Amino acid sequence: MDAKDILAFEKASPALVGLAYRILGSFVEAEDAVQDTFLKWSSADKDNILNPKSWLMTACTRRSLDLLKASHRSRVNYVGTWLPEPMVDNRKETQEDKLELASSVTMAFLLILERLTPKERAAYLLREIFDYSYDDLAGVLEVSEAACRKLVSRAKKSVDSEKVRQETPRDRQVELLEAFQDALLSGSPDKLGNLLSEDIQLSADSGGKVIAIREILCGKKGVLDFILQTLGPAWVGCEQVVTQLNGQMGIILREQDKVTGVITFAYDQEQLSNIYIMRNPDKLQRVSQSLRETH
Repeated sequence: MDAKDILAFEKASPALVGLAYRILGSFVEAEDAVQDTFLKWSSADKDNILNPKSWLMTACTRRSLDLLKASHRSRVNYVGTWLPEPMVDNRKETQEDKLELASSVTMAFLLILERLTPKERAAYLLREIFDYSYDDLAGVLEVSEAACRKLVSRAKKSVDSEKVRQETPRDRQVELLEAFQDALLSGSPDKLGNLLSEDIQLSADSGGKVIAIREILCGKKGVLDFILQTLGPAWVGCEQVVTQLNGQMGIILREQDKVTGVITFAYDQEQLSNIYIMRNPDKLQRVSQSLRETH
């Protein structure tokens, strides 16, 4: 493989990782998909490839769908609640990075994608995020254009019904986050209570490897009591690093320079609708790496 072919792959790599991560909800699996795509690219007949990026995106999509089917089997036996692997947004923004980045990598959005069929997920992402034509989409998924339109339509209905693509102003995110931190430190519900939706949910992913609540908590009173009576005392002494996570403001917990948790949020207009806590150490490795690279 010559330098031109390597450069073509490197130029496409950010989009490949972004696509695979959105499909799989895991950087480890996304990087596997991209590596497999590179291996396939290295042995491909380049003389018959007119558009390298399109070829690479197609190969990566198909490989990601294969990995998704395999990961679904393992998630059936997952201990507790499964959440996508969190992502620290520490890259310098380019125009491609700004391609609906914030709303298409939030925890709420990635969890909605989990409810779609694999082909619905891929069709939606390629059409709505990566701006594929239906003709090109049909080629990637190896189905008819009419079938692609149905896949995208069903996926859009699911995503739009949950209103997970709405953006919450940064100053409002900061206000809600500060109220959450105040409740943890003070044990007082005064600031946070008014900012929680009545049907708020709190979920935690431990993978069964550390202590964390396994059931999803629902309802304002139960969630607020859990924050004040359990999380607050448990997190005394933890350093809280406020940063951009999955397109929104979130918190990284550190104890003695070790990342032990990540907290991200979802919003329903002006209130918090979901709190997501990642405790699974396997899914915190990339967060730890990102912190080391920026400090």
